[in-house]
Amino acid sequence: MKKKTKRIAKKKSSAGSHDQELREHLVALLKGGQAHVHFMDAIEGFPEAKRGAFAEGLRHTGWQLLEHARIAQWDILEFCRSAKHVSPGFPEGYWPKTPVPPDETAWAKSVQGFQRDLQEMIKLVKNPKIDLCAAIPHGDSQTVLREALLLADHNAYHLGQLVDLRRALGAWPES
Repeated sequence: MKKKTKRIAKKKSSAGSHDQELREHLVALLKGGQAHVHFMDAIEGFPEAKRGAFAEGLRHTGWQLLEHARIAQWDILEFCRSAKHVSPGFPEGYWPKTPVPPDETAWAKSVQGFQRDLQEMIKLVKNPKIDLCAAIPHGDSQTVLREALLLADHNAYHLGQLVDLRRALGAWPES
């Protein structure tokens, strides 16, 4: 008598579905809001009079943190997109020259630049024509995946600083 063998149904998976899942996870990570507030939650409603204020024990003002995050994000995005991109000098090129924004327009422009470049990085990550794991040709073994993770990590770090600063200044909604 022939012995019947049980067939175990194998879950069909393809590299394409894993790639799409990875892209979706990266987009969610870049947008934020899963383990903490969104970056824009820390920026919106930041009192104009306190944007250049220092809090005891903290090294940076709101303006410095916002502008630094914007510059670093722009640099990472442009590095991913263009071999002609030249990064600012480190560290001085990544921080604003003054602790206080020059005016309301500078703050608004920085916020808009941050939002625009974040959306551009998300578009890059979503683009199925881009191999997230391929070395960036003009880089030094960096990949778009690595740069997206670096950006999400960097933004989350400074998001925490912004929230702490606003709390210390008495300018956080729960304060």
